Amino acid sequence: MAETKREIERKYDVTAGTELPDLTRVTGVAGVVDKGTADLDAVYWDTPDQRLAAASITLRRRTGGHDAGWHLKLPVSLAEGVRDEVHAPLSDTVPRALLGLVRARVREAELVPLLRLETTRHVRHLVDAEGAMLAEVALDTVHAERCAPGGERIGWSELEVELADDGDPQLLDKVDKKLRKAGVERSMWSSKLKRALRTTAPVDGETQWIDIEGTGHAVVHLEDDTPVSSGDHVLARLRTQRDALLALDPAVRRDLPDSVHQMRVATRRLRSAFKSYRKILDRTVTDPVGEELKWLAAELGVDRDQEVLTERLTERIGALPRTLLLGPVRGRLRIWTVARSAGSRRRTVAVLESKRYLALLDSLDALLAAPPLRPAAAAPPEKALVKAALKDYARLATRIEHALSLPPGQDRDVALHEARKAAKRARYAGEAATPALGKPAKKFAKRMKSVQKVLGDHQDSVVAREALRALAIQAHLAGESAFTWGLLYGQEEAAGKDRERELPEVWAEASRAKVRSALGS
Repeated sequence: MAETKREIERKYDVTAGTELPDLTRVTGVAGVVDKGTADLDAVYWDTPDQRLAAASITLRRRTGGHDAGWHLKLPVSLAEGVRDEVHAPLSDTVPRALLGLVRARVREAELVPLLRLETTRHVRHLVDAEGAMLAEVALDTVHAERCAPGGERIGWSELEVELADDGDPQLLDKVDKKLRKAGVERSMWSSKLKRALRTTAPVDGETQWIDIEGTGHAVVHLEDDTPVSSGDHVLARLRTQRDALLALDPAVRRDLPDSVHQMRVATRRLRSAFKSYRKILDRTVTDPVGEELKWLAAELGVDRDQEVLTERLTERIGALPRTLLLGPVRGRLRIWTVARSAGSRRRTVAVLESKRYLALLDSLDALLAAPPLRPAAAAPPEKALVKAALKDYARLATRIEHALSLPPGQDRDVALHEARKAAKRARYAGEAATPALGKPAKKFAKRMKSVQKVLGDHQDSVVAREALRALAIQAHLAGESAFTWGLLYGQEEAAGKDRERELPEVWAEASRAKVRSALGS
């Protein structure tokens, strides 16, 4: 059984025999408790071509100390020294639970012992006035050696300050200030493994980190080229979203909040880029990949759509006075949700383990390794990216006009849903153009997002009404009152009409000529 803890730490370079400053002078620290010395022996595993190390993921089997076992460290924020550490009991081979969490990186490649680290660790606990641990300070003397025959053996000393569970991150800043004042400098290395690999076999290029669309999930890039042409910018967009898929894969497997949604967004952004930039990318190559991305988004949607719908209906029920809750309303919703969700979690994980999914990841890698660029890719982004964004805008305008021309009813609902898809594509085109065009593209994307939100809320009301009708029928057949379900149906119907009345004003603001002219059209 794998267990997870959030690791928030900072590393410092020290020399053998370094004396620590008096950390009891740090605000909030009442004492420093010496916990003694431990000998740790860790073997780090990776593919022969070091795919995990390239993504700043570490997988090790460690003996010694209080947490002997298998440890998988997944980066969350390199800048803040935050990683999720997943533990599994000691075994001779990599535990299946951890194998799944690195499947998107490893795929069909073999995991082998890569490096051995022997560490003598002197541990001290920083405690508060009640004796509760605030942070752990570890002074490590490390010796590293490659597992391959003839590997070079190196050594160094370092200091780690790790925040206690649920600790205040500001404590790390206070300790950092005290250490720096004493002449102890932050380390340039985010992990012992990376330091050992670089020291024994340096590689070219610098590692750059970004945050994926505000999700807090870190990804690694080894490319240093600054985008210049339209093709450069489009490929940068594709690369970022491919990296998002890879980084979010273990989060989805661990059922972390919002991870399925963010992974679906990454697939949609990739598909949208393929469609928006058909003048730049050869669609004979991108169309088949886009179809597979559509399949993946649909599979992920089974879990996500039910989650969103259940949250919406639960909020509706929670807002009603008790006097209007006739019958076992909450119980009926739970039964309905469980029935629709049965097996969906297992199905999602099965999809991520499938050969079809792994083949999709291979296809994305191959596409980025040998980009199917057309001649228009050489054009400056001020022309090609603007043209693509305006084309997507025109597509949205046509769909909005068509939807608003229809009378209220099912046909208009369908047309508004199609307009929503177009708004999302136009928004993504604006986002993709922002690195090249700056504020005008960002403003364009923001306007398109406002339209998408209104249309999205409308579609959510349509889906909710269908669910409420089904729930009312189930309640009636079970001899329960259907009054509350009908009441909620009316509320959703009113919400849908509100969004339809709101749309013309939002669209008028989003479609102002100056928003588009600012792009340089």
